[in-house]
Amino acid sequence: MSTKSEERPSTAPVATEPTAAAPEPPYSIFDKKQKWLIIVIVSTAATFSGFASNIYFPALPTIATDFGVSLELIDLTVTSYLIFQGLAPSLWGPVSDVKGRRVAYAFTFIIFLGACAGLAEAKNYATLIVLRCLQSTGSASTIAIGSGVIGDITTRAERGGFMGIFQAGLLVPVAVGPVIGGALAGTLGWRAIFWLLVIYSGVFLIALVILLPETLRSIVSNGSRVPSNWIAGYPLNVYNRTTTVEWDPETTPPPGAKKRIDLVGPFRILISKHAAPIIFFLAIYYAVWQMSITAMSSLFKNNYGLSEIQIGLTFIANGVGSMVGTLITGKILDLDYRKIKANFEAQCAESRNSGTPETQNMTQEDFPLEKARLRLVPIFSVLQCLSLILFGWTIQYKVHIAVPIISTFITGWTVVSMQSVIMTYLVDIYHERSAAASASINLARCLFAAGGTSFVMPLIDAVGAGATFTICAAVQIVALGGPILQWKFAAGWRKKEDQRRAQLEDSKA
Repeated sequence: MSTKSEERPSTAPVATEPTAAAPEPPYSIFDKKQKWLIIVIVSTAATFSGFASNIYFPALPTIATDFGVSLELIDLTVTSYLIFQGLAPSLWGPVSDVKGRRVAYAFTFIIFLGACAGLAEAKNYATLIVLRCLQSTGSASTIAIGSGVIGDITTRAERGGFMGIFQAGLLVPVAVGPVIGGALAGTLGWRAIFWLLVIYSGVFLIALVILLPETLRSIVSNGSRVPSNWIAGYPLNVYNRTTTVEWDPETTPPPGAKKRIDLVGPFRILISKHAAPIIFFLAIYYAVWQMSITAMSSLFKNNYGLSEIQIGLTFIANGVGSMVGTLITGKILDLDYRKIKANFEAQCAESRNSGTPETQNMTQEDFPLEKARLRLVPIFSVLQCLSLILFGWTIQYKVHIAVPIISTFITGWTVVSMQSVIMTYLVDIYHERSAAASASINLARCLFAAGGTSFVMPLIDAVGAGATFTICAAVQIVALGGPILQWKFAAGWRKKEDQRRAQLEDSKA
């Protein structure tokens, strides 16, 4: 686990005096415009996982009819997609952390494109479910790889805002995917959904190869080292020539140490006490959110008699809430971080003049990271629980359709805001293995969601939508113990780990 207290700032002055000390190299040589371009590219890449999932929901009843199978069996294609959405990043995340972001992106998009073409021509249920698994294998890792890219090029002070933009980008499909899927299924047929994904992924793969530079720090350091390998070297050499960030080539830091592909790395992070409490908390909230989304198509069709196109429109509120929430949360994260950091630095400066031994020894290792990142989580948690209860009971008793739709806006806002907060927090902790950290989150939340979506409709049939989502809200309240554990003990755990590592290094020396 990385235990650096803070990355270097993104800009640094160039020494002008021959006798001056060497300037601190910038954390990243990418300037603001270049960072924005990179963020736009990786955010667009991340949309594929959501598009492949959400564009499919309004067509579920139609696909069940075409293949002559029950809706429960078609729901299993959603479950299988989520299982592989959880497992695939555990492979591609570590690969991208060692072999490079561009290589990992290229392989995942080739797999995705091929699976979509096969789905468009699927003739039976068995082919459908197998290709959905392959499609998920290709698309799901774009989120983990994108998180790795953001960790490569941003410091903690700016990471919250950029992560918010990234989360908003990957959530665009939550808003527009079902609308597009409903329109295509209701006019051209559900197969047109997958042909659209074939075209979209093919065009984007070309754009990605042309525009996205390699950012992996073990290969390119802070971006100023251009590999001789043309796959990794282009277009990084263009970014180097056009950046406005100044740095002294003589002080360019060497690339990080070469690492082996660690396929069990995400699993170790997942069960580590440094991350497990907060990851499993998020997994439960994400699973319940996916359960509500999976149930929406059937509930709105059965209770309100909506068509495929109308069902697609009901998903807009959930998607808009997701996007707006994460954008605002990202800005709040940056403001919170800067405020708490300024207060902490002032406290450190004051402590150096204090006579209190406890405060005189304060260092950057004592920075209250949990306070800077996690204090909004309980607020979002309570709001999501209330919105779920509102959704379940109002849709069961067929209250005006606007009420359950508004509740989905609140649910999307809160759960995605929590996801943005927690992902940013874990990238802060594991910024040298940021793709693996993101993969560990993805693994937990998708496996939990796969389990939840497999039984949500039978549970609703048994006890009703109101009772189902009230039970879910109660489980979520219990899960709040995870952030409480993280808040109270995580800083102490990290400090002990730092001390243990330091002692181990001293003994080897």
